[in-house]
Amino acid sequence: MSISGHKWLNDVQWDEQGLVPVIAQDAATGDVLMFAWMNREALGRTAETGEAVYWSRSRRRLWFKGEESGHVQRVLEIRLDCDNDVVLLKIEQIGGIACHTGRRSCFFQKLHSDGQWEAVDPVIKDPKEIYK
Repeated sequence: MSISGHKWLNDVQWDEQGLVPVIAQDAATGDVLMFAWMNREALGRTAETGEAVYWSRSRRRLWFKGEESGHVQRVLEIRLDCDNDVVLLKIEQIGGIACHTGRRSCFFQKLHSDGQWEAVDPVIKDPKEIYK
């Protein structure tokens, strides 16, 4: 997915900080794997390279998904919602792990009727082995 020019970025409704929320969805299964933020440069680079690049609000810099873990997200489609203010990436998750906890998805906690959260998805790989 290599897109030339960046005029299309003007159609995105960026928030006050110049960011847009992004959902990463497994293209094969439809599972939501991750939520993150992008700025204009991150979305542009994602479209150019075909690999997910996010904006890290805590580190205040571009975050190339998989730069430390090797768990790159290959982007197959980029979609924009009806209000132009949320991006959906349909991705192939390299290594099968999207979450820094070593799980397939960041959405591994389920709320039970007793008001307690439970981790319902297994750790695929110990984060200590991923981030050295």
